[in-house]
Order: sequence, then structure tokens, then C-alpha cells
Amino acid sequence: MKPLPFKYLLLLYLAVFMAGCASTRHLPEGKYLLDDVKIHLNDSTGTLDETELMTYVRNQENNRMLWSAKLRLGIYNMSGKDTTKWWNRWIRKLGEPPVVYDPANSVSDAEQLRKAMVNAGFLKASVDIDTVENAKKRKMKVIYNLHPGSPYVIRNIDYVFPNDTLRNIVMRDSNRMILKPGNLLDRSLLESERDLMTTRLRNRGYYAFGKEFITFNADTTEGSLDVDLTLTLNPPYPLDRKTVLMDTHREYIIRNVTCIMDYDPGVTEDIVNFRSKDTVNYRGIKILYGDRRYLRPGVLEENCFLTPGKLYRLRDVNKTYSALSRLQILKFVNIRFIPVGSQTGDVGFLDAYILLTKGKSQTFSVELEGTNSEGDLGVAVGLNYSHRNIGKGSETLSAKLRGSYEALSGNLGDFIHNRFMEYGMEVGINFPKFKAPFLRDSFKRRIMASTEFNVSMNYQERPEYTRIISTAGWSYKWTEHNKRDRHTFTPIDINYVYLPESTNEFIDLIAPDNPLLRYSYEDHFIMRLGYNFYHTNKRQERAWRQPQRNIFTIRVNAEVAGNFLFALNSIFNHRSDFHTNPYKVFGIHYSQYAKAETDLSFLHIFNERNALAWHGGFGIGVPYGNSTMLPFEKRFYGGGANGVRGWDVRTLGPGRYPGSNSVSDFINQCGDIRIEMSAEYRAKLFWILEGALFMDVGNIWTIRNYPTQPYGMFHFNSFYKEFAAAYGVGLRLDFSYFLLRFDLGMKARNPAINAEPWPLIHPDWHRDSSFHFSIGYPF
Repeated sequence: MKPLPFKYLLLLYLAVFMAGCASTRHLPEGKYLLDDVKIHLNDSTGTLDETELMTYVRNQENNRMLWSAKLRLGIYNMSGKDTTKWWNRWIRKLGEPPVVYDPANSVSDAEQLRKAMVNAGFLKASVDIDTVENAKKRKMKVIYNLHPGSPYVIRNIDYVFPNDTLRNIVMRDSNRMILKPGNLLDRSLLESERDLMTTRLRNRGYYAFGKEFITFNADTTEGSLDVDLTLTLNPPYPLDRKTVLMDTHREYIIRNVTCIMDYDPGVTEDIVNFRSKDTVNYRGIKILYGDRRYLRPGVLEENCFLTPGKLYRLRDVNKTYSALSRLQILKFVNIRFIPVGSQTGDVGFLDAYILLTKGKSQTFSVELEGTNSEGDLGVAVGLNYSHRNIGKGSETLSAKLRGSYEALSGNLGDFIHNRFMEYGMEVGINFPKFKAPFLRDSFKRRIMASTEFNVSMNYQERPEYTRIISTAGWSYKWTEHNKRDRHTFTPIDINYVYLPESTNEFIDLIAPDNPLLRYSYEDHFIMRLGYNFYHTNKRQERAWRQPQRNIFTIRVNAEVAGNFLFALNSIFNHRSDFHTNPYKVFGIHYSQYAKAETDLSFLHIFNERNALAWHGGFGIGVPYGNSTMLPFEKRFYGGGANGVRGWDVRTLGPGRYPGSNSVSDFINQCGDIRIEMSAEYRAKLFWILEGALFMDVGNIWTIRNYPTQPYGMFHFNSFYKEFAAAYGVGLRLDFSYFLLRFDLGMKARNPAINAEPWPLIHPDWHRDSSFHFSIGYPF
């Protein structure tokens, strides 16, 4: 056992910790270090949350890692006092200066806490401050004692409107209102009600209406906690005021819709009198082109939900923004409304101007890279081309060419015989609309899906074999509910692998009795149908809202393959021995299976520097009909950077399979069932560095008893005994736009039949450790 890396990590941690102990080193003379800040909440209702209230305290102690060591303060204290030296300046930049205790700041924070409780409905809340002084160490502990008292509760709600028209619009969906009798007098609920009413009115033509016209009056009685609430929708300001340009309390109808195709924000000022070189009127929309008609009029009409002669609706404006933003040829999209005609009367009119700025239509790039695969040196080159408006409908054509050469065993001299060569081509086209027959145009516009077609071919040549992999796919993608839900539906996806006859001798040599290994080097055909769903509750933050503390995501994938082909064979070429003599298409055995998997992730954010993440995943694949085994590329695998991180990728399982050689067992260590669970503590350290502590549990199993995978079959009465467990530490570099991740995992429990079952008790560095490098968080 040689746990040297952990020893060094411990020594580094202790060094920083000791530096943190001298936390007053850079503290000004006569000042105290704010060492700890606590909140004691005396709330019998259980309505208030200490963690949320802590966000109102601006003057907090230095950040802690694992709620103990002040790592960044320790780093800051490792600097010298001479700030003219670059080393001291750099160390201080990485660290965090000591937070000085200031009684005035504590009084200000106490007032903010009191206001927060008042806003939550506790109108008689109070806060007192206790301080614990350590004069010898020059440290101060501050305790805020919160006494919210009893909350005020809404008893009745009355509504006051300036006219019956507004009353009918607002009260039509009264059952969907946020405020109800029995709610606390919570300001956030009042604000949400104002937003909801404003949105409801702006979706009914009230273009100029703002939430400032909605006010509340709370009537309370001395000695009672009941509140009689009056919501008033105030009348509009008089139009004779110089600051009032239009009637805010009347419906507006869209008179004209104009698209300006070559709008320049820095040059174009007068959009009303904009001069164009080409004008087209198409289905009620006036289109002003510049030098070229780079988008067809029909494309603009399909993506515009503003209709002349209809009421202004905020939802139609948002739909138009969303639809036009999908057109990749457009760089900027802006929509303006200009009132026209008289500003008096029951109904007003608006002219809508859709301002579009064209982006680059074509891009080209070259990629050159060197490769080193376990000592095999090589070089690869790639050419990428993209056209974002190939058919004047913002259709995006993408093409990729890639070629690579690798000298096996690092022998660059024998570049003719002892080498691996690969050539690849991929072509795809994306249509920003739902391309499907027999569907109504109204449905296609509502769903706003994009359609993708793609084909690819990959040619691989080694001394032992030659392999050609071809794919073709057709899919739809769309989003819903403010992009919180994402869907991908794939009606057809084809994967075809072809190996010339000359490869047969190689197959018989390496895998005479291993169907899994033979499958990887034999012709096979997969035609599948699939669906993918993604959901998250992560919201767009608003200024008046508190940061979101709990975020979860759900991913679901499902696919079936071979059913259509099997049905055709059963009808036109039925035979009863297909289990032993499977059906073929184009002379190739095709796969038939069903597969489903789901992943749930949960993130709890304690504060801006500490968070806890949890992940659970389950998957199952079942071969049937024309197949007795899942295709190798569709099977699950264990270990790796996103699995149980105490194992390298594809070295865990299935079940208690005694894998001992990562090369020869690679093909066997896959399965049909996957169960995984992970927990990870994440802490921001300093600069761009983040730390992590994690624990992973899981394994894979086969759904049938395959001779080449002994001890791998799933059994309900024993599978829980075959879970693998790992623990470890991680270091991450967060560059905002991407994150580099380094994880070091150690085996804690190994279910393999020929292994040490509890490495946690008897660890061995070389046997039980696994290092992973990846991009992005594991979940």
C-alpha cells in the first residue's frame, strides 16, 4: 500500500489550515475578525427558512470549505505584507482578505432580516444581536436572534376595477389566481399576483398596461392577525399629462406588420420611413428587402405570429421571438410597436415592425491534431463546413471530412503495413420547421420543431481487418415551457456495419466462441425508433427573487429496433426457426430489441460556494424476436468518469463477473441492466478551482445467462449484494464556458468474485485507484 498522493494532499490541507489559524495576520490594528455568523430562528409556524434568511446577511465571515477550514483566507494569509512583490499580489488575488467586524454592518443586516420577515407576513418581527468576543484571538462571533412572532393571514380579498371590461377579463379565470384567503400576507405572493394580472391583460390586447396600476391595501384590526386585502386596478393617467403618450387601459389591434430584413442598429433610426430596394406583400405581411431576398417570404410568415387585424397579445410576441431566433441565418431579432391614429376611444391601433439583421451564412474550419493511443502515435486532420441558409429558409447544411493515420506500436517507419487508417464523412441538414406529411400546418407552427436529416460513413483499415460503418437518421427536436422541457423524436435511425470477406479468418482467430466479440467484427444492421425527453425546474432568475436552492433534472430515453422489419418478414417470409436461423435484410442479420433508461439529478445549493449533488440512474434493454443479445454498442457499461469512478471505463461488472484483464475482458464487461447512484459535495476553492468529494454506488447485469459472462445475470433476490462502491476526490477548473474535471476514485467495495471484497478496509493504491479526466460535471 502506497497512499502517497493522499499524504501529500493531507499535508497541503494542513499547511493551508495552519495558515488560516493565523487568520488575524493581515487584520488592521484594533479590529476584530468576523469569525462566525449565526441565525437563531424562533418560528413556531415552520414557514421561514434559516438558509434563505441568511442570504439577507451581507456581512458574513470568510468562506469555509466543508463548513470548517477557511481555505481562501488561509491562502491570503500565506502572502507577505510587501504588496510591491508580484508573488504577494498573486497569492492575495487567489485568496480572500479577512472580513473585519463592523457593528454598523451588523445593525444594517439585522434591519434587512427584519424587513425580510415583514415581507413574508410577519409584520411584528424583531431582531436582536448577540456578540461573543475573543479578545485574545481578536475574533468576533455574531448571532442574530430572530423573533418573527405570529404571521398575518389574509381573511378576505376584495377587487376594485375602473370598469366592467377589465373586471371580466381579470376575474374570468379567478380560480387560477395566486392569492387566496388563508394565505400569509407575503409580499412575494402579492408581486406574483401583479405579474399574473399584467400578463393576462397584455394577452388580451392591453399593450401599454403596466403592473404599477395594480395596488394593494391591507386592512388590519388591532389585536387581530386577520387581514382584509383590497386589490385595486387603478384608472389610467389623464392623457393631457406630458409624460403620458398613450392610453394604457384600452385594447390595441395590430394594424400592419412590417419586416425590415437588413436592419442596422447603428445606422437605421427611422423605421417608419425606411427605404428598401425591394418590397413584397405576402399574406398580410409587408417585407422590406435590401440587396438580396435571403429569406423566402413564406419562411417569415410561418415564423411570425403577429396578424394584422387581430388583438395584440404578449404571447404572440414571445412566440415570434422564439420562432425567429431558431433561424440561424439571423444575427439579431427585435420587435417594435408604434401606436398610430387617435389616442382616444375604446380601441387603439399598433404598427408592428420586425427588425432583422443577417449573420454570416457560411463558415469553414480546419482541425489538425496529434494522437497517442497507448503508445501508438498518429495524426488526424478534419475539415468542417457549414451553410446556415442553403435554401433561403435558414436550412443549415453541415459537412465534415476527417482522416487519421496511426502507426501501431509507435512504429512510424513501417507506415505501409503496420498502421491504422480511418476516413470519415458526415453530412447533415437542419430545417427550422416540422417536416412531415399528413399533419396540419397549425400543429406544425404550434410545436415549432426542427427537422434533422443526417448521413455518415466511416472507413477503418487495420492489418487484421477492414470495416465500414454507415449511418442515416431522421429526427425532430422541440422545446416547451420556457425551454424547461426538451423533446427529441427519431422516427428512423439506421446503423449498418460491413466487413469484407477477408476479415473472416481474423474473426475465427480472436473469437471462435465469443458471440459478443464476434458481433463487433461481423456485418450487422440496426433500424431503430427512439424518443428522448429532458426536464428541469431551473428557472430564469429575477431581481426580486431569492436564488434557487434546489434544482432537479430528469432525462428519459426509450427506443425499439427491428419491429418493422420483423413484421414484414413474418408476413411475407414466415418461418418458425427464426430463433436459430434469424431473419436477414440485404443478407445481414438485423437486431430486434427494446431499451429504456432514466436519470434523475438533484442539486442543493447551500450558498454561493457550497453545494451537494445527487444522481440516480436506471436502464434496461431486452432483446427479443430476431435477437438473443443486445447489440454491443447498445449495452450498458460500468465505471468511467460518469459512472462508478473507482473503476476505469468498462472494467466493472456485469454482476460478479471476474474481470481481470482490461484488454481481453473489455468486450465482456457490458450488460443489459444498469443501476447507479452518486452523491457529490462541491466547493468553490479559489480562482477558477473547485473541489469535490464523491461517493458512487452501482453495477450492471445481464438479463440472461450468457456463457461468456459468468456470474453476470440479474437476480431479484441477490442483485443488491452485487453493488460496487467507490469514493474519491475531485478537482475542477471552471472557465465559465466549459469546465475541466479531474477525479481520483478509490474502490470501497468490489463485487467481483475473484477480488478483495472490501478495499475500503484493505486498500492498495495500484489495485484500487482510478484517475479520470473529463469535460463538464458528471451529472
